[in-house]
Amino acid sequence: MTYPQLLTPEEKLADTKQKLNIPQIIAICGSTRFMEEMANTDRELTWDGFIVVRPGCNMKEPNPLWADPAKAEAGKQRLDDLHRAKIRLADVVIVVGDYIGDSTRAEIAYARSLGKPVRFTHPEVDPGEPDGDPAALEA
Repeated sequence: MTYPQLLTPEEKLADTKQKLNIPQIIAICGSTRFMEEMANTDRELTWDGFIVVRPGCNMKEPNPLWADPAKAEAGKQRLDDLHRAKIRLADVVIVVGDYIGDSTRAEIAYARSLGKPVRFTHPEVDPGEPDGDPAALEA
């Protein structure tokens, strides 16, 4: 007698999203210097029917939440972990901006290690193999 193959957590998540009729989820990545472009991309994708997750804090701008250096360092690690969770949740990752720094490069590598398609608003900055055109997404 053969036993059914158990689903991986990723397969369970995909199956559940399909059963619940959840639209495609897109994670936006990129340098926080492109927060305005991220907001514009978020708005356009949301309008097109996608669920969008993106960085919600720009630690380059002063804020009481991260004014204390010790709290800022702990907060940065927490935000990095949170963003990786957003990438895990996403069906597709879109990298915004014409510059790729170390953090964004690590996010791209992480997304690709999970088998996530990674697309770029500026394909010329892709540090690896291209994964397609962001305009090719389907809601």
